[in-house]
Amino acid sequence: MHIEHLSLTNFRNYARLEWTLPKGTTVIHGANAQGKTSLLEAIYYLATSRSPYTTSDRQLIHWRAENEPIPYARLAAEVSTRHSPLDRIDMTLMLDTTGGDAPRFKKVVKINGTEKRVMDLVGLINVVLFLPRDLTLVEGSPSDRRRFMNDTLAQVDHAYLEALNTYEKVLPQRNALLRRIADNLAAPHELDYWDAQLIKAGSVLIAGRQRFLRELEADAQKAHHDLTGNRETLTLEYLPSFTPTAEANGQLSFNATGLDLHRELSADQIAPQFADHLAAERNESIKRGITLSGPHRDELRLHINGHDAGLYGSRGQARTAVMALKLAELSWMRQRIGEWPLLLLDEVIAELDATRRAYLLERLDGATQTLMTTTELDIFTESFLKRTAVLHIVDGQIAAATP
Repeated sequence: MHIEHLSLTNFRNYARLEWTLPKGTTVIHGANAQGKTSLLEAIYYLATSRSPYTTSDRQLIHWRAENEPIPYARLAAEVSTRHSPLDRIDMTLMLDTTGGDAPRFKKVVKINGTEKRVMDLVGLINVVLFLPRDLTLVEGSPSDRRRFMNDTLAQVDHAYLEALNTYEKVLPQRNALLRRIADNLAAPHELDYWDAQLIKAGSVLIAGRQRFLRELEADAQKAHHDLTGNRETLTLEYLPSFTPTAEANGQLSFNATGLDLHRELSADQIAPQFADHLAAERNESIKRGITLSGPHRDELRLHINGHDAGLYGSRGQARTAVMALKLAELSWMRQRIGEWPLLLLDEVIAELDATRRAYLLERLDGATQTLMTTTELDIFTESFLKRTAVLHIVDGQIAAATP
């Protein structure tokens, strides 16, 4: 998988950019606030339709465009994969202020010139993003780890993506209805419609996460062993908000737990047990006005030598575990799509000690198109820089490029 060309208009601090990307590894160099990260953000946005840095897409539109009748930003890329020699992906973000009411934000996606749903965009480009703040995978909140699972799975599993979109739409509707029932403005039986959708979508998410973590764990353990000289073993623990059993008999006993990464339950096996769980807690959910169980409350924990890394691990152990997890994500995605995804590293290298830095850079062998940002070129060895391209960014423009 390779991005041949990237075009940006009014995106972040890029008024206009045309960039033909080299294969292999590119080091994007420049001072802070010059636009290095925005290049990675643009590629990630084209791959996932989401920004890893902001929840407001309106912030992606260049501030100079605010005075135009319809402020907009445009992102386009030409992508070659093993399935297609060249696909053109085009996304326009528009802020329509001409209606007189509140501005309306709109995304328009075109693939090879044909307008498509935003959902159809996901999966055409596959990326693994590595950020310094990924320590939240060990030390952060459960929502950080759920986002990691969702962002990875949605890129390669369309059924998971569909289920995730459905779940994220149904959950707030169900919660609103729970509050209406508590206020005697609706009847409990009205939950049946929303429960059916929540159960169907949620069971797909739970099954997908369990399968993903089981497959991911083997590669993560190998990388972690290499990084620690076989002194430490990394294991992953998936903790869904309720625990289906391997017998799928609806009895929530723990003697034959199905979600321990060593057994696999299908969505069809999970669904009736999810339904029973929602029914059992319906009264409490109405009283509290929220859905108490489901994938939105799942958790993932990382363990080192049997101990929870988030509770007992050092900062160094957390960095090692996250690196192992990201390298495993890269390998896992390659196995799923049949080719290397893009690897994006935003100011990661400077955060690593010499051992981890050398381990990571040794694995950038040119097979994966890799883009990494840095403010300091001198942290790289001369031999590494000789086999990479270097791009210098100044004030939202390419100042110099070394092939």
